[in-house]
Amino acid sequence: MKLVLLLAAALLWSGSALAQHKHGDTKGPNGGPMQDVAGVHVELVTAGATVTLNVFDEANKPVSTKGFSGSALVVTGANRETVVLAPSGENALKGDAKATIGSGAAITVIVKTAAGKSGQARY
Repeated sequence: MKLVLLLAAALLWSGSALAQHKHGDTKGPNGGPMQDVAGVHVELVTAGATVTLNVFDEANKPVSTKGFSGSALVVTGANRETVVLAPSGENALKGDAKATIGSGAAITVIVKTAAGKSGQARY
C-alpha cells in the first residue's frame, strides 16, 4: 500500500521535466496511443475497468515484461484512482480499476523496467 501511495504522490508532484518523448498520434498494433517510456514503446489500451500497457522495442517488436512493474493514475472528473500494473502475458502490464474507465479519462503511467530504468507518460 505504501508503494502505491508513493507512486501516486510521485505522479501528482512530478513536473514536465519527467515527461517522455511523445509519438504524437502514433497508434500501436492494438489501436491504442503509443509513447516512449523508460526506453521502450508503450501502448495504452483500456477496456471496461482494465488498463493494459503493451510494451515494444524501437522496431515495434514485443518486449518481455518479466521483471517490469508499473502503475496508472486514472483521473475522470474529480475522481482519481491509482491502478497497480503487473506483468501479464508476454509483453503487457495489466491492472483493474474499481470502475469502468470512460473515454475522457486522463491516464498517467509510470513504468519500471527489469533493468531498473523508470519513466512516465501521460495519455
